Amino acid sequence: MKKIALFVFNGDPMCFIHVLLNALDMKERGDEPRIVLEGASTKLLPELVLTDHPLHGLWEKVKAAGLVAGVCKACSRKLGSFEEAQRQGLVILDDMNGHPGIAGFQQNGYEIITF
Repeated sequence: MKKIALFVFNGDPMCFIHVLLNALDMKERGDEPRIVLEGASTKLLPELVLTDHPLHGLWEKVKAAGLVAGVCKACSRKLGSFEEAQRQGLVILDDMNGHPGIAGFQQNGYEIITF
């Protein structure tokens, strides 16, 4: 089993769908993926809860499977989605000057992939 942290900086839904699909596929194959929302991807949070959003179903599956490690505190605050992250019960990550540090994931055995 591989431990893989998917750091998502890109806020384009066409990129984000691949993160969600890959995380679910990795889990199904026996790996331990974790998604970290950073940068512009944090702006997607208010949209992903809308039932008519094309990614809503995948987002709910990923959350239900426990695949979301958390959301960047600094970026979600700056981009206006911090409260939504809290409403969704997501972990707020800020161990590196307000941002999620990659080093902590590496120290815990995670391979890092960025989007």
